[in-house]
Formats: sequence, C-alpha cells, structure tokens
Amino acid sequence: MQAKAVAKTVRIAPRKVRLVVDLIRGKQVGEAIAVLRHTQRGASPVVEKVLKSAIANAEHNYEMDTDNLVVSEAYVNEGPTLKRFRPRAQGRASRINKRTSHITVVLTEKKEG
Repeated sequence: MQAKAVAKTVRIAPRKVRLVVDLIRGKQVGEAIAVLRHTQRGASPVVEKVLKSAIANAEHNYEMDTDNLVVSEAYVNEGPTLKRFRPRAQGRASRINKRTSHITVVLTEKKEG
C-alpha cells in the first residue's frame, strides 16, 4: 500500500526543488521532516507541506501507521513555464523563463522485522 501527495504548479524552478527532494528520498518520515526543517532552501517549506499532506493521506485514507512510513519515491517534474520579457540595451528585449514544478511524494509502510 502506498500513499501519495502532489503539489502542482509550484512557483520554484524544478532544478532548485530537486536539491531538496534528493535529501529526503528513502528516509523515514520523522527524519525527513527534521531534515527539511533544518535545510535553508526556499523549496524546503513547500516540500515539507507536500510530505505532511502525504502523511495525512496515508493516515486518513489507508489507515497506515505513521511511525512505519518511509519516503519511497520523491520526484519533481517540470510544470508550465511563464514567459516574461525584460527590456535590454538599445531597444532590445530578452526573455525570462519563470519555471514551475510539480512535486510528488510517495510513502510506503516499512516492513516489520
């Protein structure tokens, strides 16, 4: 049994979120929350929110024990990109890509014994 939570179209570049998500993959839930709380990156509060949502889903929808939960999968996909333009020298304009992310966290129960 696995519980899942997804945050879509989060306004942080996927490359930045992947640095945070890589820290919690494979860890127990309590340890993962502790790591996110002490990580000083802009994406860590967002990833923590998704993780807590996955924990709530596991507890409420599947009646899983929260003490035995492990982050089995955590990945970030690229969402839609907002294209903006910035004025440059000599009447030119350059494009700025404001990237978004789809963050997914999947939890499974650790086997006893």
